[in-house]
Amino acid sequence: VSPDEEGICSGKYFTEAGLVGLLEQAAASFSMAGMYEAVNEVYKVLIPIHEANRDAKKLSTIHGKLQEAFSKIVHQDGKRMFGTYFRVGFYGTKFGDLDEQEFVYKEPAITKLAEISHRLEGFYGERFGEDVLEVIKDSNPVDKCKLDPNKAYIQITYVEPYFDTYEMKDRITYFDKNYNLRRFMYCTPFTLDGRAHGDLHEQFKRKTILTTSHAFPYIKTRINVIHKEEIILTPIEVAIEDMQKKTQELAFATHQDPADPKMLQMVLQGSVGTTVNQGPLEVAQVFLSEIPNDPKLFRHHNKLRLCFKDFTKR
Repeated sequence: VSPDEEGICSGKYFTEAGLVGLLEQAAASFSMAGMYEAVNEVYKVLIPIHEANRDAKKLSTIHGKLQEAFSKIVHQDGKRMFGTYFRVGFYGTKFGDLDEQEFVYKEPAITKLAEISHRLEGFYGERFGEDVLEVIKDSNPVDKCKLDPNKAYIQITYVEPYFDTYEMKDRITYFDKNYNLRRFMYCTPFTLDGRAHGDLHEQFKRKTILTTSHAFPYIKTRINVIHKEEIILTPIEVAIEDMQKKTQELAFATHQDPADPKMLQMVLQGSVGTTVNQGPLEVAQVFLSEIPNDPKLFRHHNKLRLCFKDFTKR
C-alpha cells in the first residue's frame, strides 16, 4: 500500500486523535493481561503528546494509571503467572500442509500436559476419526519411516523459555523472562543402548532448542518453529547441570524471605539424603573418585569439582 495513493491515509486512525485512541486501547489491554511493564512503555509515547497539548486532565489520568500499574507490580511480586508453553509436532499426510510442521503453543498458566493433549486429541480425533489419530507419548525425534501412512500423529512436549547466558543480565525480573520470547527448550534423557534412563556414567541428555518465527506474547496462541538446534550432553555434563540446579535450589531455599522451613527440609532431603538415588554422593563417587584418562574430560572434571565446592558452601 502506497501512502501517496489518494485516500489511503485519510482514515480516522491516521490522525493524532486516532493514534492516541489506539494507544489507550493498547494500554488497557496490557493492563487486563497483567503486563503492567508494557503499560508503562505505551504511556511513554502518549505522555509527550498530552504534554505538547498542555492537557493536564489526560496527564493526570495517565499518571494515576501508571501509579496503579506500578503498585500492582510491587504487590504481585512472586505471584504473577504468564503462561505455559508446549511444542506440538504434526506427522502424517492427513495433515496436508501441516505434515512435519512444529508449533509452539502458548496456554494459560498452570496448564498440564494432559489438558492440552486431551484438547488436541479431541479436536483432531473429531476431524480424522479417533482410530486414525495417535499421540506420540515421548519427546524423541520422530522417524517417519516407522509411522503408519494411514494415520495422523501428534507429538506434544512441554517446553520452557530458553536464554543464553549473556541474555540473563538483561532478563532480571519475572516479566523480563516471560516477554519477547522466541526460543524454547526441552530435554530428552537417553543412553547409547536405546534406553531413556540408565546409571549415572551412561546417562546422556539431548537439549533441543526451538526458535519461532515471531515472539510471544503474540496475537496468535501458536507460532510455527523455523529453526531447531540440538545439543548433546555427556554423562559428566549432565551431572554438572544437576549439581548446579541443586545448588540454585538450595540457595533459593536458604534466602527465602520469609523463611520456609518445609521447603528447605525438602530441598535438603533431596540433596544430601544418603538414601537418594543418584544424589550428590553417588555423583562424586562415579565421576570424582579418580582423574579421567581422557584429557578432554579434565575441564569437565574440574568444573564438577568446583560445583561441589559451591554446593558445600551453601
